[in-house]
Amino acid sequence: MKASKTIISTLREAPNDAVIASHQLMMRAGLIRKLGNGLYSYMPLGLKAFRKVENIIRQELDNAGMNEMKPTVIQPAEIWKESGRWEKMGAEMLKPQNRGGQDMVVSPTAEEAFTALVRDGLSSYKQLPFTLYQINTKYRDEIRPRYGVMRGREFTMMDAYSFDKDQADLDASYENAANAYRRIFKRMGLTTISVKADTGAMGGSGSEEFMVESEVGDDTLILCPNCKYAANVEKAACKDDVAVDSNGKPQVATDKAVEEIPTPDVKTIEELSEFLKTTAQSFIKTLIYKVENAGVDLGKNNDFVAVCIRGDLDVNEAKLCALLKASDVELASEADVVRITDAPVGFAGPVKLTKAPVIADNSVMTMHDCVTGGLKKDVHFIHVEPGRDFTPFMTADVRVVKPGDICPECGGTFYSKKGNELGHIFKLGDKYTKSMNVTYLDENGKSVTPIMGCYGIGVDRTLASIIEAHHDENGIIWTMSTAPYQVAIVPVMYKEKMKEVADSLYEELKALGVDVLLDDRDERPGVKFKDADLIGYPIRIVVGDKNLPNVEVKLRSADKADLIPATDAAKAVAKIVADELAKLNS
Repeated sequence: MKASKTIISTLREAPNDAVIASHQLMMRAGLIRKLGNGLYSYMPLGLKAFRKVENIIRQELDNAGMNEMKPTVIQPAEIWKESGRWEKMGAEMLKPQNRGGQDMVVSPTAEEAFTALVRDGLSSYKQLPFTLYQINTKYRDEIRPRYGVMRGREFTMMDAYSFDKDQADLDASYENAANAYRRIFKRMGLTTISVKADTGAMGGSGSEEFMVESEVGDDTLILCPNCKYAANVEKAACKDDVAVDSNGKPQVATDKAVEEIPTPDVKTIEELSEFLKTTAQSFIKTLIYKVENAGVDLGKNNDFVAVCIRGDLDVNEAKLCALLKASDVELASEADVVRITDAPVGFAGPVKLTKAPVIADNSVMTMHDCVTGGLKKDVHFIHVEPGRDFTPFMTADVRVVKPGDICPECGGTFYSKKGNELGHIFKLGDKYTKSMNVTYLDENGKSVTPIMGCYGIGVDRTLASIIEAHHDENGIIWTMSTAPYQVAIVPVMYKEKMKEVADSLYEELKALGVDVLLDDRDERPGVKFKDADLIGYPIRIVVGDKNLPNVEVKLRSADKADLIPATDAAKAVAKIVADELAKLNS
C-alpha cells in the first residue's frame, strides 16, 4: 500500500478522555475514531491490525478442529426466555422491539443462539462431539465504558461452543480450547497467566481466564510463588486459618450465656475493638444483602440474606452470587436493613435473627466467644458461640482472599498482580441444553441431553493489550504478526533516485510476501519518521541521497539503524520478518 492511497491521520496529543496507553496511542496513531460514548470505529490502519489478530484466532481454532459459523447479531427474545436469562442478564442487555412489537436482543453473548441453532439439527450421538465458533459483533450497555476499545459498548468477540456427550468429551474439548488459546496469544507476542475464575452470568462449573499483567487491569490476580496456583480474586480460595484472641492464641469455646452489653455510638469494627479492648478477629460482622433471582430457595424472605464473616475479613460478592445461583447481589438499603434487623445499620447480628436466612463464611465456624450486633440500637452481644447460639442456613467460602493469605495447595504465601482478561473458558454442563430442551438419541436409542463448553476471546481487548505490552514514549511497537504493515519504506523525498530505489524496494518486498507500506506523502522527513514511530511499524527503511547506494534499516525496537546496500535490502528485511514470525509461531 502507498501512504497516499490510505488514511494516515496522526495526532500530536491524545484526547482528554484517553487515560491508558493503548487508548492514547490508538487515537494518536489514527487507528480508531470515537463515534459516541463507548463506540469506536476502526480506521484503515487499525482495521489492518484488527484483522491480523482476528486471523490468528481463526487459524488456530481451525487447526484445533473447530468450525466457524455466523449467527445473527439480533436475536429473538424467546430463546433468552427459554434459558431464563431474559430477566437475569440485567441492564447491560439492549432489548429493542421490531415493528411488530416483538422483543429482540442485540447479542451481548451467544449461548442461547448457538444452542437453539444446534437443537434444530442434532439427532444422534454420532454427530457429537463438535465445537462451533463465531467472530462477531456484540453489544453490552456498559454503565461506564472506558479505556477505548478495552471496555467499549460495541465490541467483537470470538465465541466458541462445544457440544459433548459426556464429561470426558467436555474435558477434552475444554483442554483443546485451552491449548489453542495458548498458541493464539503466543503468536501475538503476549505472555498470559491462566487463572481460576468465577463463571458469572454464564453459569457452569469449571472456569479459567487467560490474563495479561497490566497496571490498569480491571482484575486482581491472586498468585502463589511456590506452585502454579493462580486465580482471579473473585474465585480465589485460601487455606482456612484459625481465629485468635487478643493474645494471639487460638480462641477457646465459652460456656457463658449470650449477654447484651451497651455500646453507645459504637458501630464499626474499629470502634468496637477499641471499646472492648480486643481485636477484629473476635467479631462476627453481619451484612444484609439483597439477592436478585436466587436459584437457591431462601424461604419466605427470598430476596435478602444475612452474611456473617470474621471481623477482619471482607465478603466476596462474586462468591456469594455463585453460591446463591443469583444474577446479582448488592448491599441492602438502610431502610431494608432496619426492616430486617429491627436496628440501625451497624447492629446486625445472627443471634435471634428471623427475617433473613444466615449465610456464614467458613471463618465464622472456627470462632469462639464472639461479639456480634445485638439487633438493637447501641447494643451488642458477647459470648456468642456459632452453632450453639445460631445455626447458619448455609456455610461456605465467601471471603475475599488477599495477599498474605495462605495457598490451599502448597502452603505458600499469596501475592497479587493487576491483570486484564483476554479470554475465558467455561464448562457449562447442561445449563442451556436442559433449559432449552436439546436432546439426541444415544447408542441405545434413549433421549439424552448433551453438555456444553463455552470459550471466548475479546478481539478488541486483545488488540489493545498488545499495545499495552509493546510501546514506548514514541509510540506503538507492534509484534511482527499483528502490525498493520510489517515494513515502512520512507524516502526522504519521493523523487528522482530516491523514488526509483523506494519503488524498487516496495515491489521486491511485495513479491517476497512482506506486508509493506511506501510513505510517498509530500511531507517533511521528520513528520514521516515521527509517524512511523507512533504507528509502530516493526521495520523502517529510510531511502536518502546521503546514504545511497545504501539504505538505512531500523527495527522499531532497536536504538540504532544499520546501513545495507539497497540491492540487498529487500531480501535482508524479508528474512528479518520471517525470522520474527518463526519465533512467534514456534
